[in-house]
Amino acid sequence: MSAPSNQRADPREWYVAKSGNDASTGSPETPFRTISEAARHAQAGDTILIHPGIYRERVDPPRGGLSDTCRITYQAVESGTADVRGSEIISGWECEGRDVWTVRIPNDFFGDFNPYSATLRGHWFIDQGRKHHRGAVYLRGHWLAEAASAETLGSEHGGEPLWFAEVDEFVTTLRAEFPGADPNAEGVEINVRPTVFYPSREGCHFISVRGLVLQHAATPWSPPTTEQIGALGTNWSKGWIIENNVVKYALAAGITLGKYHDPLDFPELDTVEGTPGEDTYHGTIRRALEHGWSLDAVGNHTVRNNDVSHCEMAGICGSLGAVRSVIEGNTVHHIHVRRLFSGFEQAGIKFHAPIDSVIRGNRIFDCPCGLWLDWMTQGPRVSGNLFYDNGPGSDLYIEVSHGPFVIDNNLLLSAVSLRSWSEGGLYAHNLLAGNADFQAELTRVTPFHQAHSTAILGWKNVMVGNDHFLNNVFAGSNGLRDYDVSTEPGRFAGNLFLGGSTPSIHDPTATRAAGVPSFQPETRGEEVFLPTRKNWPEPVVRRVESRLLGVHSITGLRHENPDGSEFFLDHDYFGSTRAPGAVGVGPFASAEPDNSPRRVWPTDSHQ
Repeated sequence: MSAPSNQRADPREWYVAKSGNDASTGSPETPFRTISEAARHAQAGDTILIHPGIYRERVDPPRGGLSDTCRITYQAVESGTADVRGSEIISGWECEGRDVWTVRIPNDFFGDFNPYSATLRGHWFIDQGRKHHRGAVYLRGHWLAEAASAETLGSEHGGEPLWFAEVDEFVTTLRAEFPGADPNAEGVEINVRPTVFYPSREGCHFISVRGLVLQHAATPWSPPTTEQIGALGTNWSKGWIIENNVVKYALAAGITLGKYHDPLDFPELDTVEGTPGEDTYHGTIRRALEHGWSLDAVGNHTVRNNDVSHCEMAGICGSLGAVRSVIEGNTVHHIHVRRLFSGFEQAGIKFHAPIDSVIRGNRIFDCPCGLWLDWMTQGPRVSGNLFYDNGPGSDLYIEVSHGPFVIDNNLLLSAVSLRSWSEGGLYAHNLLAGNADFQAELTRVTPFHQAHSTAILGWKNVMVGNDHFLNNVFAGSNGLRDYDVSTEPGRFAGNLFLGGSTPSIHDPTATRAAGVPSFQPETRGEEVFLPTRKNWPEPVVRRVESRLLGVHSITGLRHENPDGSEFFLDHDYFGSTRAPGAVGVGPFASAEPDNSPRRVWPTDSHQ
């Protein structure tokens, strides 16, 4: 039998180097100069090996692989040394005084996309009374902030250095502050490309991206209702492996696993376009199903061990296209730190419809919200993640979903640990050092699905209730007080409330303890340490087993593994086995013998 048309009978390696030539053969001795040229040649089963250097291009894979074992791989020869950028170096700056410099660039330099005339806009985007362009100016690897007006430059504004752009019919004029620096000597860079690694067509399946640095992307605002273009993105595809990369400096989203382009998604409008009985996202879901949305058609991605930072919307996001995916071992940080605009999509990780996905062992800090699961949170497991220094939102926010979902063995250490406008959750063995917020959402009707499927089973609004809280530690002052109003009380057992943390009136078995240990994490380089528990009382706890939880009254579904099998939570945050007779409360199966701080990042389970 012959190989399929896009698979070689003998898979080969293609080489790329800055010293190469795109007219060459792509061999180790005569490599290509650009990754895009190698992509043009690569067929299913091939590997593209990229030597160290800065590659200023947008990689648009023309095709993908055929299966998980016959994929196309883009890989740095040495991890972290192949740097793909959406920027170009700009010289010719002229000093006008007060550390302000000006450069004039012909518009034809930008081709068909000028990020200094393109603006951020779209559903659930709030501009706060000013324009925000998709361009950026970088000095010594870090971006300057866009000024609201030209008059601000050179003034004593007291903030970080600024830039401002004006575009006429022929020329783009950039003015920027470079305190104590000569931009012509520093190699100042500016955004010129909307993305760095993203297929322009959907259906490029089974691609691996490994060990690259991807940065300086003029990405658009990417809400769940429109095509989601990130610095690195999968488009509407399945089976990607994205691992050991550094993704940073994207105007909106870093890594996207989602939404295909649909002209009926109203991307040109600033607010949601409503129709009788449904809002825009209802229509998005309906059209996605008509388009073939299923757990087998898209998703099934693996995103692991990446460092994602300096994105002003989300580090990792995906609408509908992140189903049955694994997101593990990533560090996501410094997301939406400028707060120049606002909206309803900013988070370290934000997914719509993470059906049967696994989000585990990630470190998420310095984000407006750590992890935001919005709509159709059905079947995922959020396990063993480290959250801290997130806000003003929460470490974890689960919005307008009906479950079932599992939240276990997480360290939620910010001022607000949990925010839930959902039902159908199993919360087990978590440490919540901050407050918890539970609310009903009666004004929106959202879908729930058949088990392990995208097929819609029903639609409903959200009440407070119908959750399980087992073997958790609460140290935030309000504990589960908000749960008192629940109309469908869930199941409570083995929970510990420290200091003034308050159990719900529906939990007569709660254990209280005076005093609250410090849960302030200590960072030592890339390591994070947490004071261990000290003399915690041990509530009566038992191992959490799905067979004992029954079915949820709303969906009629039970907690189970994606393959339909039963599960039991027999490991702790570190991956250590919980002994059947000593399950323990909270995320740690045991305390350190000497009560010394223990390393919570990285751990063996995160490496």
